[in-house]
Amino acid sequence: MASNIEIRQAIREDCELIHQLIGELAVYERMADQVCATPKDIERGLFGESDGRGFAEALVASLDGLPQGFALYFHNFSTFLGKPGIWLEDLFVRPEARGYGVGKALLKRLAEIGVERGCQRLEWAVLDWNEPAIGFYKRLGATVLEEWRICRLSGHALATFVREPGSRIE
Repeated sequence: MASNIEIRQAIREDCELIHQLIGELAVYERMADQVCATPKDIERGLFGESDGRGFAEALVASLDGLPQGFALYFHNFSTFLGKPGIWLEDLFVRPEARGYGVGKALLKRLAEIGVERGCQRLEWAVLDWNEPAIGFYKRLGATVLEEWRICRLSGHALATFVREPGSRIE
């Protein structure tokens, strides 16, 4: 039996669902204790306050009419290329929907959006232990950049850095 996959742009009413899927992703990635975002935070991030302008966008995937995954993304910019790109922050497909092409359909739609918008890259990070995802991405033709590492200042470290003497140019 063929499965019907639908990929669509998220709307405000999807924020509860996206929040729930983020929670499921966090459990899968063994990071559930790090999720502090609320559905309202997700709504503000995707759609802004009243202006409709958020910081990110999302796609929602359904399989046979049931929501089964999402992709959350935003634009970045390559100084070397002088062109915009898309950064895929999160991609998640519920375990029961894996193997039906949902993840591939989400990535394909995101790639189409990038091409439509003149982007030259679609990039994302993957946890080094997530061999199923790494294999999936490689089968799609993605290059895993082994030589790059993600650097992050967040929470207490970010606040401490800002307060550190000499960290602000006057």
